Amino acid sequence: MTFKIIYEDKKTKARIGKLKTKSGTAETPFFMPVATRAATKGITVEELYKMGVQTTISNALILYLRQGSEIIKKAGGIKKFMNWKGLNFTDCGGFQMYSKNIYLSSSDKGVLFKNPINGEKLFITPEKDMEIQLDIGSDVAMSLDSMPLYNHTKKQIMEAGEKTKAWAKRCKIHHDNLQKEIPKNKKQLLFGIIQGGIYEDLREDQTKSLMQLDFDGYSIGGFGLGETIEEEFNAVKVVKNILPKEKPVYLMGIGTPIEILKGIELGVDVFDSRMPTQSARRGTLFTWKGKIKILNEKYKFDYTSLDEECDCFVCKNYTKAFLRYQLINNEPLGQRLAMYHNVYFLTKLIEKAKEQIKKNKFKEFKEKFEKDYKN
Repeated sequence: MTFKIIYEDKKTKARIGKLKTKSGTAETPFFMPVATRAATKGITVEELYKMGVQTTISNALILYLRQGSEIIKKAGGIKKFMNWKGLNFTDCGGFQMYSKNIYLSSSDKGVLFKNPINGEKLFITPEKDMEIQLDIGSDVAMSLDSMPLYNHTKKQIMEAGEKTKAWAKRCKIHHDNLQKEIPKNKKQLLFGIIQGGIYEDLREDQTKSLMQLDFDGYSIGGFGLGETIEEEFNAVKVVKNILPKEKPVYLMGIGTPIEILKGIELGVDVFDSRMPTQSARRGTLFTWKGKIKILNEKYKFDYTSLDEECDCFVCKNYTKAFLRYQLINNEPLGQRLAMYHNVYFLTKLIEKAKEQIKKNKFKEFKEKFEKDYKN
């Protein structure tokens, strides 16, 4: 069994599970720091593992464009290449369809990209995408999707959804064929990505269509693009009410503390986002009393800890004034400390959430956190 639920909160849909892959098992829910090119910005794998991070996510397309998939394959897979003890997911590259630097066009057959390094044109079909992710050797791959933007019309979002459904079927067939001779416990898992924007009927159609393909898990994509938190979680509810309980669910691109807890409350198992590290570099830091805009003038002479309730080495050893000074002056150390803290904070937040799920007190924990977390 790929996924097994081991605890369920009686007051919400929050749950704890075990996701079993070819190279190990991770306890859900968990947050995945983004390791786009097989590295998380400013944080070593030893530090990630020590703070309790179980899984990272890399970008298969970005790696492929820079010969990373070839180099990684010869190294024996991404975990060996990274020297990473945990699990690894790879994203398909659908998000890069909105990058002006590399995206050229798409059709029912696939996506045409331009390599930013040498200008070479590369046509990525669903089948090619699966081959790239298998070469990388991640534990969990994503099916190729066409991700609509928030400001797209319903017709455009529906068209992207039709493309996503067709590509998902081709991904599943080719992925299965490529692993026919591999023992079940050594196979790469494949998650299907559900699109549909904020429209309930489109999300429902996408979910039911992808369910027929029986993916190992399901990802809910297309968020973090301007929608309200109410629109986001209304769509999550629609999808979760349809998906079978025994399948793991991954909410893509979501990484704020409040959104993660709301997702857990609805039974979401996996999260990822570049936002925690990106925001950290720009001076937005998470604390148990809310987020801090550390670049504000009021922290110029603030020699207190960033967060008295946090036990990470940043909060134990550095002051707000120090962090602010380093970030304002674009010092790499300041950026590294800020990124470390935000990833650590989310990892510990989910650990505390799991403790409360086991006690059937998650609802109270979430409500108290929301009250204390002043934005």
